[in-house]
Amino acid sequence: MSVWEGLPADRPVNTPLTWLYVPGDRPGVVVKALSAGADVVLVDLEDAVAPDRKAYARDATAELLADPSPGPSPVHVRINALDGPLAEADVRAVAGLPGLAGLRLPKTNGPAEVREVARWAAGAGGREGLALYPILESALGVERAYEIATATPAVRGLALGEADLRADLGVHDEAGLAWPRSRAVVAARAAGLAPPAQSVFADVRDLEGLAASCARGRALGFLGRAAIHPRQLPVIERAYLPTAEEVRAAQDIVRAAFTDGGALALPDGRFVDAAVVAGARRTLDLAERRQRV
Repeated sequence: MSVWEGLPADRPVNTPLTWLYVPGDRPGVVVKALSAGADVVLVDLEDAVAPDRKAYARDATAELLADPSPGPSPVHVRINALDGPLAEADVRAVAGLPGLAGLRLPKTNGPAEVREVARWAAGAGGREGLALYPILESALGVERAYEIATATPAVRGLALGEADLRADLGVHDEAGLAWPRSRAVVAARAAGLAPPAQSVFADVRDLEGLAASCARGRALGFLGRAAIHPRQLPVIERAYLPTAEEVRAAQDIVRAAFTDGGALALPDGRFVDAAVVAGARRTLDLAERRQRV
């Protein structure tokens, strides 16, 4: 039975939990990744591609995205660093292609860079509102998180690039990233965006460690996670699916809101407003996935 039984049907759908990175210079691997079960496939033109393979990766990705439906999963492209010489060419090569669902913007340090990418995309024939996802990888980017999140309506989410951020901050353990992580979550919420997904977990063999890390991220307000290997996908999905108790609570909230409308207090005294109802709807949307895991 659907968790939405007896509740209004105007609910959010297909909330992403898993985002799978794959190198753009390995088109065969990209094709396999499209059927690996990720909610979004992230074709990488940046860190995963050697300097002498950048042009090939761009061309191969453009060839893939010329197909309006390259695979079961939507495709985003992580372009090269915004402060480098390749980013504009990357955007102009792929932004107008029908198979592209979004762009990931690495090393974003300010809102002007995001607006520049939006202009490049428009100049390349990209559809209006092509989704942009800035990645915060420096202290400056974290400080400007809200400005970046609100740079243009095309911004649909934020992400952290934690490897580079660790290096920039000079931190070597999880404690040093606690504030930047919370800052990204708060900035996304303040901008009206979906919660950010966690950064990648580098050890693809340590699935227990991945699950524990996802639990900590969920407690901080993240939703889902980027992966670098298909074996990480089910672990991430299980970690972020709601519990039975959370589903029941969400059903109560949506039912009360549907019955009474507007802001209201539940029988247990909790106050419910539009943001709480939206969160409850997202919980029920995610609960629909449990039968597939």
